[in-house]
Amino acid sequence: MAWKRILGIDASRTTMAHPTGVERYARAVIRALIPLAETEGVQLRLYFRDPPPHGLFPDSPWVEHRVLSFPRLWTHLRLSWEMARHPPTALFVPAHVIPPYHPPSAVTIHDLGYRYFPQTHPLLQRLYLDLSTRWSAAVARVVFADSQATRADLIRFYRVRPEKIAVAYPGYDPPPVPTDPESILHRFRIQRPYIISVGTIHPRKNFSLILQVIARRIAKGWEGQVVIVGKPGWPDPAFERLSRDPIWAGRLIRTGYADDESRGALLSQAEAFLFPSLYEGFGFPVLEAQACGVPVLCAPNGSLREVAGEGALLLPPDDPDPWVEALDRLACDPGFRAALIARGHANRKRFSWEACARTIWESLRELLRL
Repeated sequence: MAWKRILGIDASRTTMAHPTGVERYARAVIRALIPLAETEGVQLRLYFRDPPPHGLFPDSPWVEHRVLSFPRLWTHLRLSWEMARHPPTALFVPAHVIPPYHPPSAVTIHDLGYRYFPQTHPLLQRLYLDLSTRWSAAVARVVFADSQATRADLIRFYRVRPEKIAVAYPGYDPPPVPTDPESILHRFRIQRPYIISVGTIHPRKNFSLILQVIARRIAKGWEGQVVIVGKPGWPDPAFERLSRDPIWAGRLIRTGYADDESRGALLSQAEAFLFPSLYEGFGFPVLEAQACGVPVLCAPNGSLREVAGEGALLLPPDDPDPWVEALDRLACDPGFRAALIARGHANRKRFSWEACARTIWESLRELLRL
């Protein structure tokens, strides 16, 4: 009888009610790995901290759910204890930290932005990010990086052996665009024209540059709004200071977290999508915007040059003038606007969860000794 291979996966981040980038990544990668595991007769054992909602993952005789309820230090104590008592053949951690006790393991490290912008993180959080990333990169048999930029950072900052790192570009889930978006715009008190950006409120997102750009357009007579879609994260003093200017009364709309349908409606109706982030490990909002048919202007930092490809205008994150000029051209040159949208559609087709999972699976096969 053949020895039964079991791939354990830390699925603890998949049950969050309002998932952002890494949580969406964990859900999508696990879903895409299921058929690959079934084909090769590998049991997937998913570890949860909270009971997963019905239908989170497809039903399959090859997928087992284990809910390990524990109030604090779930990874370091409860998951580690489970690995010691009932170890799988290998463990994959797509969106968190490898536990202290573990079988042969693989981990996805999404970005090292805290190394570039330490001042944008509270001290204790920065220390935890550094220690946990250093630990996972050191003990993992395989490290998956979302981009070549993150791969280079792992080599630079943590001296991870290059042959140990596999770049597995994430896919993306295009938000649905409703046939009648008016009710969603009305709910958020948004009127056309408007420009939009998506991301957790954080100094690293550089939202203050967007306000500088649009303030200059307003001074030239542009009448429109700025829409920021994202839940609060860390205080951004520059953004908050600029947003108190009286010119933003009725013009600056902060939606907070928006579900997929709302995000699709808001993106699809925007004049342009601006993403001047100072660093991104990947940059899902860029692909979402391209899928929704909105012109994308973004900074070239971190992985954004890789992700945006030819489907965006890459502009400096510290100078508002090129952004103003680009928006002015988009407004008065329909051919230029259409070409940029078309390039965005072509670019986003390079990314899929199926391709991401196949890259990951090839390395996991070695850990499972298939």
